[in-house]
Amino acid sequence: MKYTQLGGTGLSVSRICLGCMSYGTPEWRPWVLDEAAARPFFRRAVEAGINFFDTADMYSRGVSEEVTGRALREYARMDEVVLATKVFFPVREGPNGSGLSRKHIVQACEDSLRRLGVDAIDLYQIHRFDPATPIDETLAALDHLVRQGKVRYLGASSGYAWQLAMALSASERSGWARFVSMQNHYNLLYREEEREMIPLCRAQGLGVIPWSPLARGALARGADAFGKLDATVRAGNDDFAGRLYDAPGDADVVRVLQTVADARGAAPAEVALAWLLAKPGVTAPIVGATREHHLETAIRAVELELTAEEMAALEAPYQPHAVRGH
Repeated sequence: MKYTQLGGTGLSVSRICLGCMSYGTPEWRPWVLDEAAARPFFRRAVEAGINFFDTADMYSRGVSEEVTGRALREYARMDEVVLATKVFFPVREGPNGSGLSRKHIVQACEDSLRRLGVDAIDLYQIHRFDPATPIDETLAALDHLVRQGKVRYLGASSGYAWQLAMALSASERSGWARFVSMQNHYNLLYREEEREMIPLCRAQGLGVIPWSPLARGALARGADAFGKLDATVRAGNDDFAGRLYDAPGDADVVRVLQTVADARGAAPAEVALAWLLAKPGVTAPIVGATREHHLETAIRAVELELTAEEMAALEAPYQPHAVRGH
């Protein structure tokens, strides 16, 4: 496994981050693996040198954090692990159960610490920006958690570049801990983040940790299967995928991906991840795995170096998309 720093910090993370949305309870989503089925993925990830793990309080309504915490405490050395979770979406119903108010952030952090079974969260991220809460309130609450020692680093996810710029400015103005990473929607089928967000992150020293690096599986299944969003249990129960990847030109990108993969003797997913790993500013794609080959493909992708010609060929068919994923 290769390692890099998370943005401008001294924090060392693996080039692959294991996304833990798929681990928890199938009562939340039918494609989610229960704890017994999830544990081998954590064990293999640790064996392969992956030290970066990302979950969220809303995944399986807290059960993902519980499963993730127990597995890592058993298989990994916690002083080497970089454990990330997120706050914004509701875990329970009722008032003050979601958003980025000071009350919700502080309460949600306490709950996440308990479920994860740790004294501090390495990377605490806002899952979305909250239009109902002043950004200063959110940032002050997050800084409070850092000063208490309950959170070590702060990150953001899925917003507009102007929102991130305002947050960074407010943190600098008030002397608060600032965001060190952006978890955004970025892959071969969706590259709108290259316009504003990624240049901003690079200029300000934020690491980029893309979610959905394989476009909800569309980049893994290859040209023949592209567009068949009901081909997996998850896709059949994930209407979000249909709202993200339905542009007419997307099939052209996947066909070129298949061609490059065939010429390399590699899986399409391996090439798609290698492309992402080679893009400026990208720290580590967040990879979900519910089958053994999902994780093995991601691990191999770290060693795959694409030529400039291959990178250009993969990028050539792309057409502009509407902004999606926020």
